[in-house]
Amino acid sequence: MIKIVPCIILFFFVFIAKAQDGKNIKTIGIEEGESWYGATVVDGNMMPFKEGFSFDLNGNVKGNQAAPLLLSTAGRYLWSNAPFAFAINKNNIEVSDLHDSLYVEKAGNTLADAYRGASRKFFPAQGKLPDTLLFTRPQYNTWIELVYNQNQDDILKYAHDIIKNGFPPGVLMIDDNWFPDYGKFEFRKDRFADPRKMISELHALGFKVMVWVCPFISPDSEVFRDLKSKKLLLLDSKGDSTLTWAKAQEPAIINWWNGYSAVLDFTNPAAVNWYSSQLDFLIKEYGLDGFKLDAGDPEFYPASSISFRPATQNEHTELWGLFGLKYPLNEYRAMWKRGGEPLAERLRDKSNNWEDLQKLIPDITTAGLLGHAFACPDMIGGGEFGSFIGKQKLEQMLIVRSAQIHALMPMMQFSVAPWRVLDSAHFGAVKKAVALRSQFVPLILRLAQQSAKNGEPIIRKMEYVFPKQGLERCNDQFMLGDSIMVAPMITAGNSRMVSFPKGTWKADDGSIIKGPVKKDITVSMDRLPWFMLTKKSK
Repeated sequence: MIKIVPCIILFFFVFIAKAQDGKNIKTIGIEEGESWYGATVVDGNMMPFKEGFSFDLNGNVKGNQAAPLLLSTAGRYLWSNAPFAFAINKNNIEVSDLHDSLYVEKAGNTLADAYRGASRKFFPAQGKLPDTLLFTRPQYNTWIELVYNQNQDDILKYAHDIIKNGFPPGVLMIDDNWFPDYGKFEFRKDRFADPRKMISELHALGFKVMVWVCPFISPDSEVFRDLKSKKLLLLDSKGDSTLTWAKAQEPAIINWWNGYSAVLDFTNPAAVNWYSSQLDFLIKEYGLDGFKLDAGDPEFYPASSISFRPATQNEHTELWGLFGLKYPLNEYRAMWKRGGEPLAERLRDKSNNWEDLQKLIPDITTAGLLGHAFACPDMIGGGEFGSFIGKQKLEQMLIVRSAQIHALMPMMQFSVAPWRVLDSAHFGAVKKAVALRSQFVPLILRLAQQSAKNGEPIIRKMEYVFPKQGLERCNDQFMLGDSIMVAPMITAGNSRMVSFPKGTWKADDGSIIKGPVKKDITVSMDRLPWFMLTKKSK
């Protein structure tokens, strides 16, 4: 008989993948009542996975964070150091296209046990935080207001309007198109008369300043020709699978969302050094504080391309992520593995609609299960600028509810200016959400500091904190730590059902609720329902 010992791995299996009909396949039985999560953050709203779900992680992270990890409510997890494909069947999980050993371990009996076991072994916490200003103050991104028209006058106006409308200064992110070419790391002269003065003024207002960067290089530019001569770019195989890096000459040209570009090869130490010198120049020359490191998705590193040393598409994404560790003030969207690192991870751009707003909670709690505790739920109201085009008026309640969801998450990021798009009542509700967050900042920062040491998520799924209580599919509530339950409005209505786990809860309005119970509550425009666990029940 096996004795159960907390925090010790009980069972350990390593499956060496074997060829079967040309594929590497392994089948893992699903236990009765067992539910599974993981792999891709963007699929959080589909978790726990249902029969019929499948996905191939090879060369694809779905534009957000992903890892070769699946976790179950029975305390089990699957891990491989390389990407794999998987399918959820009625009675088993079929893992295929394996390129490394598959580890199947039982670390306890709950989802939290599974996560802790995987985290300790494969992506332990590194003991460091990204810049704490990302947690303690709201963030402001110029994307939705300016899109590709980033310019000195409007950036300063945006910053002054933040202060004028009663918001606290924090991190200000200058988004794409502040430079003349991709790879040319200087402010474009036609839009920035004096960038050093601009950043000095932003600092005087109380902001730290980040700029958007990416691994792309504009083709046939002066920088491109220099990097080509030094072979610091990803190279084109010309369809010849036998071509080596030593003999390859032409850079690969990649089609991405903003055109065609070459890509810096981060498997080459010389390329890493070159890129680092460019960003260090920006810090020294202009006084910048950090970087929003965008792109780097696996599909921008085609499997047919040639790099300095062999690397999979996923490994290229991981190397882009590793680069950011040099800069405490960082932000990423696409990531492969690297859980437990001091990297700020943002959810991929969400559209300005209720359907995408409803993905914020399941996605960010899934990020926590992949080791990305330092996460930001996209931008308030959505960061997908195309969904704003053609709208004469925005749905004001959507902006309010989005701000309220952000308020008690690890990070809170504005982009669309609420003072511009909201009337006084809705604007007041947003400011109330910001004020509420300020009350919880000490707790959020304490949880972030603990996460840096032990890897625990800051924002947790209900099932993570209250296992075996029928909450495995609860995707419209979350826990801030172990004692604060948050149940935001995620629809256009003014009431919702809240599931209270076992214990005694004190609501934000002072009422007392004893769980387990489901309770319908009224939610006014300016209310973010939250509940403190005052007494646990066995």
